[in-house]
Amino acid sequence: MIARSQRLYRIGTTLADLIWPPRSLLSDARVDCLGTMEADLWRALNFLYGPGCMRCGFPIPEATGPDMLCPVCLAQPPLYHRARAALAYDDLSKPLVLNLKHGGRKDGLRAFAAWMVEAAPFVAEADQILPVPLHWSRLWQRGYNQAGWLAEALARRTGRPYNPLLLRRKRATPSQNGLSASGRKRNVTGAFHIAQPVAGQSFVLVDDVMTTGATLQACTAALLRAGAVRVDCVALARVVRPTKLDVPTEPHGAPQELLDV
Repeated sequence: MIARSQRLYRIGTTLADLIWPPRSLLSDARVDCLGTMEADLWRALNFLYGPGCMRCGFPIPEATGPDMLCPVCLAQPPLYHRARAALAYDDLSKPLVLNLKHGGRKDGLRAFAAWMVEAAPFVAEADQILPVPLHWSRLWQRGYNQAGWLAEALARRTGRPYNPLLLRRKRATPSQNGLSASGRKRNVTGAFHIAQPVAGQSFVLVDDVMTTGATLQACTAALLRAGAVRVDCVALARVVRPTKLDVPTEPHGAPQELLDV
């Protein structure tokens, strides 16, 4: 019976591949297996597994130890304990992020989860894994929350509980585009709330890309107010373009195509 089910599954998969040929995560080229990419493109991706800031994970190639802090975290320590991302957001990784964020493409989730756990092993220590939530109106408009897909994939990989309903966005926030760093912070301050007590628990917040630290900070603040003992963050990708601390953007920059509108 099991052998027959396996044969039927293989036949169904073959037929599906004939009708909808699997495409590379990074190009339109056909690949042998869904959720994969060409080896040369995979090798060219900028994975952020090297030395970096102890708190925000910003890459610091010259770091001499695990306790080094970047200038931003030295000047303005984040509320979260640690934040990491698997990839640098650049021209090569952009299709991965935008096809997930705006195209609803899910075939790379297993690979993304593996990369994110490699960058952030602390995911396996969390009491619960939470996605950065969308407001119900944005969720209705888009039809999905890509951060929720990533969080669920991480939960399956690590065996940690996934809770998509604990952290909620109680008001729709305007676009962060064009706001100063302080304006971004004001825009999302108080926008999130916790649906039930969380005293004594630790959490991992999941997002698709680290662009505006203000959102992660606001989510972390809500969890800490509710009694969380530790909040860590992990994303599929992050912007690594350094900027001055006094520019009217996110401390490490945020490309226009990543800003929610």
